[in-house]
Amino acid sequence: MPTTNSNATDTGRPEMKYLKDYRPTEYTVSHVDMVVRVAPDCCQITTRLSVAPAPGTQPGTALELDGEDLELVDLKIDGTRLQEQDYDFSGNGLTLVNPPTKAFTLKSVVNVYPEKNTRLMGLYRSNGIWCTQCEPEGFRRITFMLDRPDVMATYRVRMEALQGIAPVLLSNGNLHQNGTLADGTHFAVYEDPHPKPTYLFACVAGQLDRLEDDFITGSKKKVNLSIYCEPGKADQCAYAMDSLKRAMRWDEKRFGREYDLEMFNIVAVSDFNMGAMENKGLNIFNDRYILADPGNATDRDHAQIERIVAHEYFHNWTGNRITCRDWFQLCLKEGLTVYRDQEFTSDMRSRPVKRIEDVRTLETHQFPEDLGPLAHPPRPDRYTEIDNFYTATVYEKGAEVVRMLATLLGKTLFRKGCDLYFERHDGQAVTIEDWIAVFEEVSGRNLEQFAKWYTQAGTPRLKVREKWDADRQSLEVTLSQTIDPTPGQAEKDPLLVPLKFGLVNPEGADMDPGSFTVQASGAEINDSMIEMNGAKAKVVFSGLLNRPVLSILREFSAPVRLDLKQNMRG
Repeated sequence: MPTTNSNATDTGRPEMKYLKDYRPTEYTVSHVDMVVRVAPDCCQITTRLSVAPAPGTQPGTALELDGEDLELVDLKIDGTRLQEQDYDFSGNGLTLVNPPTKAFTLKSVVNVYPEKNTRLMGLYRSNGIWCTQCEPEGFRRITFMLDRPDVMATYRVRMEALQGIAPVLLSNGNLHQNGTLADGTHFAVYEDPHPKPTYLFACVAGQLDRLEDDFITGSKKKVNLSIYCEPGKADQCAYAMDSLKRAMRWDEKRFGREYDLEMFNIVAVSDFNMGAMENKGLNIFNDRYILADPGNATDRDHAQIERIVAHEYFHNWTGNRITCRDWFQLCLKEGLTVYRDQEFTSDMRSRPVKRIEDVRTLETHQFPEDLGPLAHPPRPDRYTEIDNFYTATVYEKGAEVVRMLATLLGKTLFRKGCDLYFERHDGQAVTIEDWIAVFEEVSGRNLEQFAKWYTQAGTPRLKVREKWDADRQSLEVTLSQTIDPTPGQAEKDPLLVPLKFGLVNPEGADMDPGSFTVQASGAEINDSMIEMNGAKAKVVFSGLLNRPVLSILREFSAPVRLDLKQNMRG
């Protein structure tokens, strides 16, 4: 698939991109070495890319690198300056016409102008602080690169600036070296040993205060924790730091995920254009999601800080160590990480209250999305601008699909599948199919029908009707599911719908499942759960001395609209 920076057609309209057109890159980049020289008017970026042809790449295949609003200063391959006929540069994007047929180093020097970067993507300066935002396609505004999530590389970044204008210099990874030069310039070198895609790159420079702490991992490794904020606000970062430490401990216990660097930094600035960003080892936040004034912050403020700090930290494994092969797979990192932050909050606070809050969010934001002209599945198969798919469907419904998977398999198998996912795909860019495959392997189940939740848009409507037969002492329950047409999907397949249920006796207590028998068609009964796998199903409960009350869709076990009518007379 071409990797130029432009996706516009000759008509000026954005070009539609399709999942089916995905192709691996013809060249790989294994390491990125950068020097970022920070200055008020112009920042100069020197980058060395370790490039190699991918297996099967034909000699003479051009290398197309993404680049946007970059001022080219110098360009060399293995130390030799390229001539004009060796490359094509039109101000956006860089094409090497006939690159080497074996591994080589591409050195580029470019100038960027953060003060003029009003898009706030790439490297920009706001309120006196230099900051980056690279998701989804902002790295190309910093330097030339294959700016796509399936290109994962290790990074070494040297930040340089005059001490007086930027006393704090930060980037991803561990601090390897720092010092001051004779002219008053100081520097900091960071090395990130874990391969990551371009969208997780980050650097920050400026005048910032710092709150510092330590965390001891389960393997007794000491991790330095720092929250950087605008001057005078460090005393408002204490709750965010506490939330971070609790999230780190929880992830070790619940998912077996230990932090993997020597330091973890958060930067909170008032002008960050996103809510928060999970850059590897250097999370950047809008400070409204970090700062809590002890004198006036509300319970809601604290809960929001706790949730978002945890969410971005949890991305370290679900999004960073294992990332998306392409942007169509966005819900793979976001839906899974939302599920993880929901579970964290449930354990920290009240699980029933948290579940009610999440379902309300789903019903007020995602259900209407499914009814509108922009309805799309959690994994869309086409888009013009990926920015348009940071939606409730990708995030909240994506989390519900993960929750259903955990419900279907149970706690032990779900954890076993997650462990296999982390083991098998660490350091890789993967797909929804890879995610589903590990759970099929550990459970022995065919999850092909369940996977349709990822590829089919719309909210199922579940109709439930009852018929009580006093003479036979049985309750017959009929179920049917329908899904309205959505743009591009007129016909819908039945989904696998997990329905937690219980039968409540006249005294208001749950009946013992061993006190009655169950027969089902179009569904499977698994303990206290109906697994509806067809458009229609019938479940008959027999051996009932008195008519029970059917309690169904407990814990909102599936994101459906429930049409339940109960006639206690018949």
